[in-house]
Amino acid sequence: MLKYLTRLKMIEQNVSQILSELPAGVELVAAAKTRQPAEILEAAEAGVKIIGENYVQEAERAYETAGNRVKWHFIGHLQKNKIKKAVRIFDMIETVDSSELAREIDKRCSQIGKVMPILIEINSGREEQKAGILPEEAEQLIREISAYQNIKVMGLMTMGPFAGDPEDSRPYFVETRKIFERIEQLQLPNVDMRYLSMGMTNSYKIAIEEGANIVRIGSKIFGERDYGTT
Repeated sequence: MLKYLTRLKMIEQNVSQILSELPAGVELVAAAKTRQPAEILEAAEAGVKIIGENYVQEAERAYETAGNRVKWHFIGHLQKNKIKKAVRIFDMIETVDSSELAREIDKRCSQIGKVMPILIEINSGREEQKAGILPEEAEQLIREISAYQNIKVMGLMTMGPFAGDPEDSRPYFVETRKIFERIEQLQLPNVDMRYLSMGMTNSYKIAIEEGANIVRIGSKIFGERDYGTT
């Protein structure tokens, strides 16, 4: 119990430090993959306003605890059979990368009278194992889905490398920002290029330098998981 309480106190301190360092206009998403609802609640009470979840099932459990205290962003790979539940929980879906996915989100949102803000996920590293649309295909996808009435394109999201030298991420962030700026200039209907979600614990400072106004931070808030990094 003492160890657990110490961990919760650490979360409070970490959130406070990160929020004090973020520039004005940059929003913090606490990436809560595999985290316990009590940890998420602690982050919310410490000042986190947006929780990012990779899995709908985990989000359902956490929502029962933190609920409307925070906004909820989906930041993982969204399966089509989870969309009906997802649109009820989340305030933004950051990982749309196909017309099929967008169409299903639009359909499910229309059933509950909701307009879902979405970001288009860019596979800026062109990595086969990662989701996201290739940079050169982003504009066409956005044009295709801008006609949907129950979703609204609000910007772009990219991952970058999970680990290694943070500087290695810079070219991916630069390319994504250039796509963002080009699409913004097109002034497409039902498209409001407002958010550029880039950078995680290892790379968020570089991402901010390259124009990110949403950063997704996990282990720097909650501590290291047993596997991987966020």
